[in-house]
Amino acid sequence: MSDMVGAEKNMGTVTAVRGSVVDAYFPDKIPSLHAKLEAGPKEDLVIEVVSHHGKGVARGIALSPTRGLRRGDPVLDTGDMIRVPVGKQILGRMFNVFGDTIDEKEPLVDVERRGIHQPSASISRRVTKSEIFQTGIKAIDLLTPLERGGKAGLFGGAGVGKTVLITELINNTVGNYEGVSIFCGIGERSREAEELYRDIQDAGVLDNTVMIFGQMNEPPGARYLVGHSALTMAEYFRDEARQDVLLLIDNIFRFVQAGSEVSGLLGKMPSRVGYQPTLSTEIAELQERISNTATGAITSIQAVYVPADDFTDPSATHTFAHLSASIILSRKRASEGLYPAVDPLRSWSKMLTPLVVGERHYLVAQEVRRTLAEYEELKDIIAMLGLEELSQDDRRVVNRARRLERFLTQPFVTTEQFTGMTGKVVDLEDALSGCERILSDEFYDRSESDLYMLGKIGEIKSKSDKDKEPEPEEEVAEEK
Repeated sequence: MSDMVGAEKNMGTVTAVRGSVVDAYFPDKIPSLHAKLEAGPKEDLVIEVVSHHGKGVARGIALSPTRGLRRGDPVLDTGDMIRVPVGKQILGRMFNVFGDTIDEKEPLVDVERRGIHQPSASISRRVTKSEIFQTGIKAIDLLTPLERGGKAGLFGGAGVGKTVLITELINNTVGNYEGVSIFCGIGERSREAEELYRDIQDAGVLDNTVMIFGQMNEPPGARYLVGHSALTMAEYFRDEARQDVLLLIDNIFRFVQAGSEVSGLLGKMPSRVGYQPTLSTEIAELQERISNTATGAITSIQAVYVPADDFTDPSATHTFAHLSASIILSRKRASEGLYPAVDPLRSWSKMLTPLVVGERHYLVAQEVRRTLAEYEELKDIIAMLGLEELSQDDRRVVNRARRLERFLTQPFVTTEQFTGMTGKVVDLEDALSGCERILSDEFYDRSESDLYMLGKIGEIKSKSDKDKEPEPEEEVAEEK
């Protein structure tokens, strides 16, 4: 859609206010769709035109609270759509849906602004080959490799390490790809936004991060459009700065929810389970703007809430159609101290095929999964009868699986100040080599704890070093 910069401004009058839906009559010229209107005594109430009704009547969704707005109040047609700032100046800042800074720092001046409604990259501009986006996190790169320019879903409840994983991904993106990270909070609690801002600041990655929020207490129109504002910023870094962008969205379900509220306010007929009839189109408009081109890639990791754990819910099924990987965080693994708490059996990626990742990576990943799946099946027998009742082959499977679980843990750079452990960024080759050596029973007689929170497998103490250290039993014997 072309920007309406040169359009004449004209005045209208409010004719109806129904919650966040505002009708305005313009006698001279009706505003275009997506036009930005300003109303209220200080012209601080922003409305976006979504439809035309009758002669000269424009219906819009208010992106600010409509408290105090009355019939007969004047409305100004700005002749333009909502625009957000783009460029290097926005790095390290926090914005709302209008592109206004909300971090209590100096406001931005002399910065380029772009309209939030932009078409997705044409097929001719897209890169058709599949590339892996390496994160430096063993559990993800090995079992659920991300697609460069693709979309990955991050499933996890409170307290399982979702924010920590997000901050580490931001840190590694900046380090490995010289890229930028954009965090988009859709329907976030104000508390969560403030905590995440401090976490990213403490982790030292704020200078290469942009944060934009449409918070839970804001009108549905603001929550619905904030994703498009974030994508406009991301597209600048991809197309103009020629950088890779990591776009983190929390939460896609809140985007769907906001669209449902807007649809209901506009009086549209609800579809299945009460969702808006345009659900599929709205999700596609947002998701299709996330892509890779010859100049760079926007890789997205999206938190996805599944209502009542019902994966057949329309909001979930329409979102899954766009995802190239799903990373599921397990509360059970988190309670065992196995961080990152990625569930290796429930997580998946369409990139994990021999043609994309190579024969070796595919076979190692499948063998790791098979070993962990067999261990999961043996857990009930172990709980009832004990490890001694298993056959020799099953004991070897358990031995390998427990060592693999611990090897797939990793100290993060962004948690050094809390754990006291030096963070590790692990290359895929090192992750594959380590798993191969564990699967070949090279560490069969080593303690499980030796493989816990390692980077490369080569960091494990050599056998001779271990022999020099007296075992606890030996120390007791010497004392006696």
